Amino acid sequence: MPATFDWDNTEDIAIALTDKFPDVDPYTVRFTDMHKWITELPGFAGDPAKSNEGKLEAIQTAWHEEWADRTKS
Repeated sequence: MPATFDWDNTEDIAIALTDKFPDVDPYTVRFTDMHKWITELPGFAGDPAKSNEGKLEAIQTAWHEEWADRTKS
């Protein structure tokens, strides 16, 4: 994972969220909560105002895939 990342680093955010919230199904998280959690991640350097629904959906999908892979094992 890079030292810093922003909204376009979907996979890095997904991995960080899965690490921080391993028992949370990403599809149960509201975008407002997910936005807050992302901006609070260590190394996140993106502008909080630069997110949008499309970016949050992409992050949520990547997060769900990462979470599903880990919960299957």
